[in-house]
Amino acid sequence: MNEMRTKQQAVRDLYAAYLEDRKDKVGAMLTEDFTFSSPRDDHIDRATYFERCWPKEPFFRDIHIEFLAVDGDEAVVRYRAEKLDGGSFGNMESLRFRGDKITSVEVYFGRNL
Repeated sequence: MNEMRTKQQAVRDLYAAYLEDRKDKVGAMLTEDFTFSSPRDDHIDRATYFERCWPKEPFFRDIHIEFLAVDGDEAVVRYRAEKLDGGSFGNMESLRFRGDKITSVEVYFGRNL
């Protein structure tokens, strides 16, 4: 499998792990110096990411990847997330890789759908 397809699959696996409530899978995909940024979080570290951003209870019913592109060590994804409460929203994310692990995620909030 070529490097681009491997990174595309890693992105798909990341969102699948959210749906499966598999924090252990996500942890194995991230570098030790992983950072997460969003309009609410500025380069928080891995531990803080799991504290703040990992749902304590299942939150998503489904996540639909609408666009996914990989260029070198970066992937950009646009997705629509369906929440268990019936709401949904769209976001875009930039994921950076070091080797086969994700070293950072930057989230750009979309809108409620």
